[in-house]
Amino acid sequence: GSGKTEVYLRALAHTMSRGKRGIVMAPELSLTPQTIERFSRRFPGQVAVQHSGLSAGERFDQWWRIKGGEYGVTIGARSAVFAPQPDLGLIVIDEEHEPTYKQDDAPRYHARDAALKLAELTGAVVILGTATPDVVTYTRALNGRYRLIELPDRISTGAAPRTNGARSMPSVEVVDLRRELEEGNRSIFSRALSRGIERALGAGEQVILYLNRRGSGSMVQCRDCGHVMRCSRCDFTLTHHAQAGKLLCHRCNHRRNPPAQCPNCRSRQIRYLGLGTQRVVEELEKEYPGITTLRWDRDATSARGSHERIMEAFLGGEAQALVGTQMIAKGLHFPNVTLVGVLCADIGLFLPDFHAGERVFQLLCQVSGRTGRGPLGGHVIVQTYSPHHYAVASASAQDYRAFYDRETAYRREQELPPYARLIRLVYTDVVQDACQREAERLGDELKRQRAASGLTDTDILGPAPAYPPRLRGRYRWHIVLRGQNPRSLLDRVQTPQGWAVDVDPMSVA
Repeated sequence: GSGKTEVYLRALAHTMSRGKRGIVMAPELSLTPQTIERFSRRFPGQVAVQHSGLSAGERFDQWWRIKGGEYGVTIGARSAVFAPQPDLGLIVIDEEHEPTYKQDDAPRYHARDAALKLAELTGAVVILGTATPDVVTYTRALNGRYRLIELPDRISTGAAPRTNGARSMPSVEVVDLRRELEEGNRSIFSRALSRGIERALGAGEQVILYLNRRGSGSMVQCRDCGHVMRCSRCDFTLTHHAQAGKLLCHRCNHRRNPPAQCPNCRSRQIRYLGLGTQRVVEELEKEYPGITTLRWDRDATSARGSHERIMEAFLGGEAQALVGTQMIAKGLHFPNVTLVGVLCADIGLFLPDFHAGERVFQLLCQVSGRTGRGPLGGHVIVQTYSPHHYAVASASAQDYRAFYDRETAYRREQELPPYARLIRLVYTDVVQDACQREAERLGDELKRQRAASGLTDTDILGPAPAYPPRLRGRYRWHIVLRGQNPRSLLDRVQTPQGWAVDVDPMSVA
C-alpha cells in the first residue's frame, strides 16, 4: 500500500513520452491479471501480455506484434524479459525478491540478472520493487551499486490517517501456540484468531487465512518448548524420513533415530508438523456453519483462467474467507479484507536451506500487507511455536532492518551470499546406490583437484542427499561449492551427463 505501482506507472508514462517502451514483470501468474488491469486503465490499447499461461498461438501472435512496436508496455512473468520490445527504456521487476524469477530447469536463468544485463546492453533503466528486498539486493543498494529509494508509509485512501496523509500499517498480534496447547486448545485456530474471524464475519468483512506450504516435508518439533531437532554438526534442521524411520541432515548426511522425548525439556509431546489447505477449509466450515470459502493454491488453480475467477469472486464478495498458500501473499489488493490469519509461521522456517528464514520473513510481511488496504483498517494474527525467532519477530514488527541485521550476521559467519558465491551440483539416478556412488566419486575428484591446485578458499559441502531425496522417481544427491570464485574449482573437473549445475542457486536444500 505504499504506492509502488503508481511509481511504476509514472515511470512508464515518462518513458513512453520520450518515445521509448517498457517491460513489467510480476513473479507469479496469479498476480498478472490484476497487474494487467491496472496498467491497461492507465495505458489503454498499449499493453501486451506475455506469459506461460497463453496458448502457443497467442504467444506467437503477441511476440510478432511486440516486435513490430505495437505496444508501449509488455507485462508478464519471468519469461517476459525476453520479449522483443524495441526501443526499450524501462524494465520494472515487481517483488524482485521472489524466487520464482529463477528458473529451476535449464536454462537456469534469473530474470532479475537477465534484466540487469539487458538494461546494460540497451541503456534502459531497471526498477527493482519490493517491500522485503532480497538480502543480496539490499546489500548492493547499501553499497551503492544500486540506488536505494524508500517509501516508508502507506498511502491514505480514506482510512484514518496517521500523519501527512499516510495510513498506518495493520496491527499484528503474535500467538504462542505452545500456550494454546497448555491451556487446552487443540484447534488449528487459536482463541484470538477464532474471535477475530467471528468479529469480521459479523461485520460483513472478509478474512484471509494463509498457510505456508514451502515446508511440506515433516519437521520434528517439541510442542511444549518449541525445540526443533537439528543436526549436531551443521545446525540445520533434521528432516523426518518416514520410510526409513530416521531423521536426516540434508547438508552433511548425518542421521539419527527420532527421539522418544525432547532432548531440551524431556517432554514426550513430539509432533511431526504438517497441515493442508483442504483441512483448513473443512475446519472453518465446521466451526462457522454457513461460511462461504474459497481456496487459492496450486490444486485449485490448475485450470486455465482459475486465478482470475478466484480473484474476481473474492473481490465481488462471493466468499467471506479465502484460504491459500503463497499465491495469496503478494501484490493483491482486497479492500474489504480486515483480518489475515497466519496458521503456522513455523512451517518452512526450519527447512534445510539458508534461505528459509528470509523466505518466511518475506512471506509473513507480504501476507500481512493484504489487510488494512481499505478504509476499514486491518489486523494480522500470526500463530507460531517460535514467537521469538528473529524472522517471525521482525516480520510481526514489519521491521526489515532488524531482520536484515540478524540475517547478514548469520550469513557472514557461515560465508553465505552476499559474502560468498555458491554453485550447486545435483545428480539424479533411478538407482539409489548408483546415485550415491556417482556423487561421492565427483566429490572425491573435486577434493583432489582442490588439493592439487591450492584453491583452499573454496569449500566443498557434501555430497549429501538433496531435498527432497527422491523426485519424480529419481534419487537426488548434491554437492555445494562455496567461495569467492567457486567456478575456478569447477572448471578443473569434468561434470559428466546426469549432473545439473546451478550457479547462484535460490535453494541449496
